[in-house]
Amino acid sequence: MKKNYLTTLFLLFCGFGIAQNPICPPGLNIADPTTRVWKDGKLYLYGSRDESLNYYGSYDHWVLSTSDLLNWEFTPNAFASKGPFDQVPFNDDMLYAPDCMYKNGMYYLYFCQPGGLEGVATSTSPTGPFTNPKELYLKKKNQIDPAVFIDDDGQAYYTWGQFQAKIAKLKPNMTEIDTTSIVENVITEKEHFFHEGNYMVKRNGIYYMVYADMSRKGMPTCIGYATSKSPMGPYKYGGVIIDNDGCDPNNWNNHGSIVEFKGQWYVFYHRTTHGVVNARKACIEPIYFNEDGSINEVEMTSQGAGKPLDAFSTIEAERACLLHGQVRIESYIWDQTNPLNPDNNNQLGQIKNNDRAVYKYVDFGDGATSVQMRVAPGSKPGKIIIRMDNSWEAPVGTLDVPGGGNGQTWELLTCRLKQVKGVHALHLSFVTEENSSFNVDRFVFGN
Repeated sequence: MKKNYLTTLFLLFCGFGIAQNPICPPGLNIADPTTRVWKDGKLYLYGSRDESLNYYGSYDHWVLSTSDLLNWEFTPNAFASKGPFDQVPFNDDMLYAPDCMYKNGMYYLYFCQPGGLEGVATSTSPTGPFTNPKELYLKKKNQIDPAVFIDDDGQAYYTWGQFQAKIAKLKPNMTEIDTTSIVENVITEKEHFFHEGNYMVKRNGIYYMVYADMSRKGMPTCIGYATSKSPMGPYKYGGVIIDNDGCDPNNWNNHGSIVEFKGQWYVFYHRTTHGVVNARKACIEPIYFNEDGSINEVEMTSQGAGKPLDAFSTIEAERACLLHGQVRIESYIWDQTNPLNPDNNNQLGQIKNNDRAVYKYVDFGDGATSVQMRVAPGSKPGKIIIRMDNSWEAPVGTLDVPGGGNGQTWELLTCRLKQVKGVHALHLSFVTEENSSFNVDRFVFGN
């Protein structure tokens, strides 16, 4: 009873306010977002939680949920493999990218762990707790990133794999694979640029396999897709939906899903932060289909599913969607024991000369003529050059950053601007002297 009581306390929904990209607050890193819209009309996100800067994943899964894509709620410890909420007695190891499916009153959480172990746990709630886990498939190399799709006839399909995707039918109990139906190499690295993280949906009679795509730079920075007239294939490569290249100086991979919510389709993906491959945050962009079923590639933005950022409200530095140089989004306060500690905060840090940060898009309304930034100066003076739309445009203003600081003491600095009206991409370019850097926390425009 004690464990159930504690679980109930920790499973209470807690909101963390309006968020755009990224959709997670500063202390919470959720990657590999699989998204589902359940019968209550809400959208649920199941993903990996990157709890450290030194390794992928964590020992627990959280569930995020929303009714409007802007106000998000969380449920911690929906499923765990270690600690007081441990539900996996046969393997106290890390949890990687999950998926969830609903059938006949039950929610099924499909999980994977190091060494190729994949399993399934169940709950009567979309947010868990998910219990009674069992191994779903034999341990084997490259058995990662499970995903499940249920076709119109009720048949469920299970997809998984790395470098080449496999697909099989699930038995009606949703907890066993029909091993006689396994199709190897349904999606491959050579033909489809497949790396990992497959996810299937159906639209207008076309089956879409969405996955981490290696078609650019030999790295899986893209969310790509392939299409078929049958869930078992063959699949034809379709192209890139979104590329997260440029989100961080040490970005490596991507992983996501597409989903229709209230009549609009979206792609969910993640961006790297902190200058390491092991810290990633879920993001969202609207997507659009052509008449032939192809999907147009979309860009990374700061606004995500919302409107352009309001120039006259505080804009947090971590809303940057593109970073050039060595600047990165990083924590200057991070309570790793409590990812939702309201004191957790991010900054633009490790800024070097000629680095840039881009925000798409910002609404300046009828006109902004000043900006105030919260900056922690370094040992030597620097500058922040403010441009609109492109890095080569003439500056609309320059904010002088004094020297004599240690990069940890914050000051509010202000400069005048040439009047800016309407919606623009905001470009911040940084000027620093050798062996000196400063950090940026947030900013707001004025008129």
